[in-house]
Amino acid sequence: MFTAIEATGVRELDARPTPDGGLLAPLDRPLLGWTREPHGWCRGETCLPAFRAAAAETPQGVDVAAFAELVGRVAVIDQAERAVAFADGTGPLAGGLTAGHAPDFALDGVSLAGLRGRKVAIVFWASWCGCRYDLPAWQERHDELEPHGLTVLSVSLDRTADDARPWIAEAHAAARAPHPAVIDTEGLVAELYNVINVPTVVWVDEEGRIARPQDTQTATDLFRSMNGLDSAKSGEALRRWALDGDAGLDAEQVRRHLRVPTPEESRARAHARLAAWLAREGRAEAARRHLEAAAALAPHDVAIRRGLMPLTGEDPFGDAYFALREELERSGIPLYRPLPVKE
Repeated sequence: MFTAIEATGVRELDARPTPDGGLLAPLDRPLLGWTREPHGWCRGETCLPAFRAAAAETPQGVDVAAFAELVGRVAVIDQAERAVAFADGTGPLAGGLTAGHAPDFALDGVSLAGLRGRKVAIVFWASWCGCRYDLPAWQERHDELEPHGLTVLSVSLDRTADDARPWIAEAHAAARAPHPAVIDTEGLVAELYNVINVPTVVWVDEEGRIARPQDTQTATDLFRSMNGLDSAKSGEALRRWALDGDAGLDAEQVRRHLRVPTPEESRARAHARLAAWLAREGRAEAARRHLEAAAALAPHDVAIRRGLMPLTGEDPFGDAYFALREELERSGIPLYRPLPVKE
């Protein structure tokens, strides 16, 4: 048996290793939620035709990595640790991030679909980022604009819920109406929205379409000397959208600015998911190996590289973080990626 790690949880996978580093799973058992039928592999009403699935099948079983790719997933296998991690990939069965559709998610009793009919500002943050100090200010924006049909929904990228909870409690302490706050310990929402650093904000309109894609926004000027961001401008833009429906970008601009994940980013997320699980299991050396693989695939993904520092014994506010900043600056990779703000 192998351990399968997905954004939705951890379970056992009946599979056996192959000499080339792969895995073979039984043909007569479900795999990734898909079941083999006479006409192909099906999940609900969606089916992968048998002639396509044949590319992943052998008389001995189904190739786990090949099958994952066929159904829009990415698999990273560690035979030595008897574990395999999955992340969203590309292709027609992957769903994908598009301007016309904001991916739904349900976490900690909150769902994006449950907010349909309202404008939603999804605010990605983490306790390992200075943006943690902005959470009370985001709560103030929620209090101000909630009566006008806008909800601030905060998503913590912390890998341990206890790291995020005190900051959420502080933000909620003096709130008129506490904003919905979730903790994305498995990277599910960050993966859906291709979040590569925090703070990142995504606006979703009343019909579930992305009105403003991944944007670096702050709610205070506490770290303006480091990030160069003007919180007053982003706050005014949010008010304009809530009150007048002007998101500052038309549909074509939204499509152009939307950052869709690359195959390398998807594979990096699978390595990161495996690294996080291994670190929690106390397998530090193996975790570091997968973190290094993720960094090599997506060196710009600060959400992975900094976000996993607490689990690997590094200080996300210390020397490791400043070394990461210096590396990215030398490579010309921006830490912050703000979108144009309408004056």
